[in-house]
Amino acid sequence: MGRAGAVRSRGVALLAAGVVLAAGCSGGEQQSAPVDPKALADAVQLDAVTSHLAALERIAADNGGNRALGTAGYDASVDYVVDLLGDAGFDVRTPEFDTTSFEVDHEELAVDGSPMEVRALGLSPSTGRDGLTARVVRIAPDDTPGCEESDYDSADAAGAVVIVDRGVCTFALKEQIAAEQGAAALLVANNEDGPLVGAGLGADAQPRIPVGGVAGPDVDRLAAASTVTLTLATRTEKQRSRNVVTQTRTGSTDDVVVVGAHLDSVPEGPGINDNGTGVAAVLETALQLGSEPGVENAVRFAFWGAEEVGLVGSSSYVESLSEDERQDIALYLNFDMLGSPNSGYLVFDGDDSDAVGEGPGPEGSAGIERTFARYFDERGIAVVGTDFDGRSDYGPFVALGIPSGGVFTGADEVKTAEEAVRWGGVADEPFDPNYHTPDDVLADIDRAALAAAASAVAYGTGAYAMSVEGPDGVPTGEQRARVRAEFTE
Repeated sequence: MGRAGAVRSRGVALLAAGVVLAAGCSGGEQQSAPVDPKALADAVQLDAVTSHLAALERIAADNGGNRALGTAGYDASVDYVVDLLGDAGFDVRTPEFDTTSFEVDHEELAVDGSPMEVRALGLSPSTGRDGLTARVVRIAPDDTPGCEESDYDSADAAGAVVIVDRGVCTFALKEQIAAEQGAAALLVANNEDGPLVGAGLGADAQPRIPVGGVAGPDVDRLAAASTVTLTLATRTEKQRSRNVVTQTRTGSTDDVVVVGAHLDSVPEGPGINDNGTGVAAVLETALQLGSEPGVENAVRFAFWGAEEVGLVGSSSYVESLSEDERQDIALYLNFDMLGSPNSGYLVFDGDDSDAVGEGPGPEGSAGIERTFARYFDERGIAVVGTDFDGRSDYGPFVALGIPSGGVFTGADEVKTAEEAVRWGGVADEPFDPNYHTPDDVLADIDRAALAAAASAVAYGTGAYAMSVEGPDGVPTGEQRARVRAEFTE
């Protein structure tokens, strides 16, 4: 759909939803009809959302097959979002930030002369084109694999290629400890069949040794090898990128509702589920809401850059805010991967009721979880919690004590038999088998899951735009400052 068609459909949907904008709205005055969150959810239609996905897929196809950091495809994605928002009357900014691009020219692992699949982790130092040959040291698995110096007490890692299991701590910490023990390189064993895909060391890491990922089932053969030759020919370059940020002209700026999705893909593919779906749902919600809606609280829409190399865009954004500006953010809603082919229905576990992984989110996150869970429940869709594991752009907001939440349909995690009974799909297969691959395309999107998730994006946005108080609300005023200070102590 062209730009004119998109704007035309927006007007029809707003009429149907009863949230037509009054002429002459300005500042924080509410001269528009109050927004009905359920009507806003109904206004975000699948056809409009998929038209955005089709546009993003065309952008990728026209620009080398992806929309990754530092590419023409990413710049065209920014232009697409900016143009539509501008046509809808939003004042749009594209603040720049410094980041790092990462390219892999060659990756190869030979085990006693035989090949084994390996993937370089993002921002891994290079071995050089000739690679390195060394003996192998397997760090015994425990509850914190490769996360503590004591894991190396019985291992001579000096000059060796070290193998540790995935889990518990960051890849960056595993690399740091292995480097301090004198390792020549680090290989991280995945906790499932395939090698690590799309994993990285994080924007703040300063790695010293090459780091790759291998499949879990390959570890025994790897550990038994006399020598391995590892080649991770990589390139890391400093560059600048952009976020896209806009905000409604109406609503209180003391309780801003921030709604975000990352706009970049990985270099390996067009990124339609990851994360065109989040972008499309948030963008269509913004278009349906309008720039001057009848809301109590201002809504800020953000499309983040450089998420795939370590949440750089969102991190840079929150770091750029003053303390007062951070306190003015009431909550953050994050949407990343909403149409996974083997989908589930997950909401972020704000109260840690699942007791999996990290603890509860900042105070108020539990209410956000209940808001989304109730929305799905009213539509006969069962949801389960998903951990705040730091893999998406809620991370920098949670770190500041800002209540956060969102919905998610699954990434490279494997769907269990119980989950297949609950939601359908295929057990023992990833929620998204196309994760971080060239096959992440519109044709493989689960449209029913996307329709439900996109409407939930709009509902949650509308609900908190109208009120951040009540049993499912978030801290306000002096309480907000106090609980955030306690959370970050």
